[in-house]
This record gives sequence, structure tokens and C-alpha cells, in this order.
Amino acid sequence: MGIMDFWKPARGQATQSVRAEPPLQAADADVQSERQWNGIVTAGRSKTGVRVDEKSALSIPATLQALRILTGVFAMTPLHYYERRQGGRFAVLEETEGKLFKVSPNSHQTPFAFLELLMADILLAGDFYAYVSRGLDGRARVLTRLKPGTVLVAEYFDRQEGTILFYDATLPDGTHERFPARDIFHVPGFSRNGLNGLNPIQYARDALGGAIATSDHTAKFWNKGGRPSTVLSTEQKVGSEDKRRIKEDWSKLYAGQDGEMIAVLDQDLKANFLTHDMRQSQFLETRQFQVVDLARIWGVPPHLIFDLSKATFGNIEQQSLEFVIYHLGPHYARLAQAATKAFAREGFYFEHVTDALVKGDLKSRMEAFWLQRQMGMVNGNELRSYENKPDIAGAAGTDYWMPSNFQVAGKSAESPPANGENE
Repeated sequence: MGIMDFWKPARGQATQSVRAEPPLQAADADVQSERQWNGIVTAGRSKTGVRVDEKSALSIPATLQALRILTGVFAMTPLHYYERRQGGRFAVLEETEGKLFKVSPNSHQTPFAFLELLMADILLAGDFYAYVSRGLDGRARVLTRLKPGTVLVAEYFDRQEGTILFYDATLPDGTHERFPARDIFHVPGFSRNGLNGLNPIQYARDALGGAIATSDHTAKFWNKGGRPSTVLSTEQKVGSEDKRRIKEDWSKLYAGQDGEMIAVLDQDLKANFLTHDMRQSQFLETRQFQVVDLARIWGVPPHLIFDLSKATFGNIEQQSLEFVIYHLGPHYARLAQAATKAFAREGFYFEHVTDALVKGDLKSRMEAFWLQRQMGMVNGNELRSYENKPDIAGAAGTDYWMPSNFQVAGKSAESPPANGENE
């Protein structure tokens, strides 16, 4: 700009455009980093004083069984890729998107292992993240799981476009970048902000800490040979140094696994054992209640984690059906809709097939098959496919039945031919 430019009208000067990046706002200021789980940053402690993190939570047998049931059953349910066509829907396996969750999500995991890990991340960390590798045609081909704590969600709000998400992620090769939403496959769990899932370990810290503390108390009690606390008393005066020495000697000789050894006391010392009434303190009832409480945390029926105190053995089948509908159903919908939004092309969608999980007993299945066959809903080969049996050749397997006493609504029944008319 020359000195003469100052004399020009301001409205006549060209304005230099400056690119302004949208201000990004972190979705959750308390997003955990992976270092917290490695002990570099102190993990949260419950009111019992017990340190509660992912590893300590998994040390509870009820938690381990609940997660094993939820992740295993979830992973064994196939996620199909369907196309809507005239005449119904059709499963599409040869499409690239359909192979992600049905054939090979990446080079080292089976679909079962990938879905099992996906579910475990949602249950333990609240969110599942995966980096999406795309081909030259722009279609997703590989999903690489990102460890919990290595991804931070950032949001930008535009009045016309609404909320736009970005992801600050650290990839397995150590690089850290900000990625658009199309490059990160995100499946959040139950959420209060619509962006991040709630971490059950954080929100149920006290309940988990109580179970861990109870288990630790049991282990310490039996480590002492099942003996209660001991008090050594004497009528003589004992100095502080002698007290320390006597305490160390007693602990060294008679505590721990050597608690059954014979104690020899001098200086008129007497051993008094502090008794604990486990029945009066309801120790077993406490542990029993904690199992049910853990079942509530992870969303699994108590009988599936081997708590049969309320089971009647006549409602197990109904409880198993409820497990699929009420416990796994929301997780099925959560993943199917997230996959549809992220990968499905127009006219396609993902959906879980839970037929194998809701099968009744053999008698009930056969009765249902017989009704479907009589009503003309299925043919023989379709029924045989339900039981993993090969097709029958010819019309015997492809024909549909129609009851002879049925007729089309609105049409009069045709009268039978007269005697000798067709002769």
C-alpha cells in the first residue's frame, strides 16, 4: 500500500479476506486419558478407600461374568447389511460395507472378536472408537479400534448446519490429528450430552468399591488362617520399644499362613482373640446383595451371573427372552443405527438378526413351523433352513401350501363340478 492510498475513500479499498477457523469446544472436559488406567494419573477411589479402575472392576467375579455374557452374546449375533428393494429386503454380502461386520473388519480380527471388543469398550469406557480406512472409491474397507482415552470429541455449532463433530485422536502409530467425523467410527453408550457415553466405572464407583473391599476383607481373613484379630495383654508394664518388638515377633511367627503354629508366650502375656460373628454382621447377605447390585450396573439378569436365589426354574426361558429384548436390544439398535449412519449407502441399512437367540424348545418350534407351513407363509426349504438342513430338490421344497377350505376374500366360492361333467 502506497502513501497515496491513504487519500482514497475507505470503501474503495480492497479488503483482504482472512480465513477464520471455527472455534471448537471440547465436548467433555473430563475425558479420560489412557494414562489414568496405567497408573500415571491416580485413578478414582471409592468411599471405602479402594482404588477403582477397569482392572480392579474386572477382578470381581460377578463383573467378569456379566461382561463375558453381554459381550459374547452380542458378538455372536450377526449384523447383516440389507438393501430395500421392491418386494421386500434382501441381505447383501458381496457389498464392501456388508463385509465389515460379517466377514472381515480388519486384517487381524474376526467379526466376533471385533464386536466383542466393541461391546466391551462401551460397557467399560462408555464409548467405542475406530479409525475408518477407505479405498479409492471412498467406501470403508478397514476398521481399526482406537483405545479408550485416546480420542477427544470436539464440537462446533453452526446455525445453519447445526452441531458439527471433530475428533482429536491418537492413532496406533503415535500420530495425533484432528479428524472429521467420517474418519472416526464412534458408537457412544448411554449418554447425557449426546456426544460421550457415561463411564459405568466412574458413576458406579462406590458400588464397585464396596464389592472390591468386601472381597479384599475375605481374602485377608482367610490369609490369616481364618483367625480373628488378636490382643496380647499383661499386667506388667511394657515399654513402647518392647510393644513394637512383641508385635513384630507375633506377626512374624503366628500371622498369615503360619497362624496355626503354637504360640509360646512369656512375661505373663495372654492372647485374647477378638471374635467376629459373620452371621450377625450379615456378611453372606452383603455379598449376595452385591451380586444383584453388580447385575444392575452392567444390565444383565442375575441368573446369568449364577445368582439363582430368585429363580424358579420355570421362568428361566422367559427371563432369557427378556435378556435379548430389554438388555441387549438397545445395544443392537445402537450399533445398527451407528453403522447405518456411518457406512450405509442410500437404500441400504444394517440390522442384527436375533432369531437364533429367541428360539423356543423343540416342541414349540415345530408347532410354529407347522402353522406357518399350513398358512402358506413359508415353503419346505425355508423351514429346513431354520434348522440348518439342506434344501429338498424339486417342487416338494419350493411349493407353498394353501388350505383347501380357504378362499380369496370378496370372491364367491366356486361350486364343485357336477357328476360326469369332466368325464
